[in-house]
Amino acid sequence: MLTKAYQTKTRRLTGSNYGEIRKKAFTLYNQIVKNSKRRTYIRSAYFKKDKIFLSLFWHHLNDKFSHRDKSRRLKFYPCALELIKNSRFGPISKENVDKKTEILHRFTGITPENEIFFVQIKENKNNNNKYLISIFPIGK
Repeated sequence: MLTKAYQTKTRRLTGSNYGEIRKKAFTLYNQIVKNSKRRTYIRSAYFKKDKIFLSLFWHHLNDKFSHRDKSRRLKFYPCALELIKNSRFGPISKENVDKKTEILHRFTGITPENEIFFVQIKENKNNNNKYLISIFPIGK
């Protein structure tokens, strides 16, 4: 089921608690905010330099998960940004079963520590906007 995985050069974030890891990840996010005039985005190599909007990820993260799970996911934030910017490997794509107007793309990445993680991007079929939804490592 695994597709070709993008090997990142960026290491995952370190930290012992959610507050520490969130601060580091949000610092990276704020650097991107400064470069964006309106909605925060990065450009994707796979989608021919289309914009991938980032704010939905933060809303999704804060709504759904415990501090432990948030920490686990946020540790991979810099790796995920590098994967989105640079990876040209095709994702696993499927139509969202809940909303027929959306396609979910799941990219696979590997950190320098050989940890496998996934980055999920939602594409709206109507306007072709793409949003980072989730980042998660394999397993628990």
